[in-house]
Amino acid sequence: KLFGGEPANFLDVGGGATAEKVTEAFKIMLKNPGLKAILVNIFGGIMRCDVIAEGVITASKAVQLGVPLVVRMKGTNEEIGKKMLADSGLPIISADTMEEAAQKVVAAANGK
Repeated sequence: KLFGGEPANFLDVGGGATAEKVTEAFKIMLKNPGLKAILVNIFGGIMRCDVIAEGVITASKAVQLGVPLVVRMKGTNEEIGKKMLADSGLPIISADTMEEAAQKVVAAANGK
């Protein structure tokens, strides 16, 4: 809300963010007709960022997202995870901070 957006949904997939869980999460969110963008915020403490990145990539391909996807990740294997997202060939928008992620998802939702 700070940057002019309005959250449409909150969904926590928990510590075991497998490709299947992320895919189901995306499917649930995509049922909302008001959805304009998705923000995935990950702190990879227990779950490694590279494993989560693989789940996000697999899920994005499986559901064929029709909305912008912004991903912010911090934690174990963060750089590997970020590289995986960047090299995926998918239009995933990366952010380093929560503030940057919020700004980017609002801009993407508004078509900027």
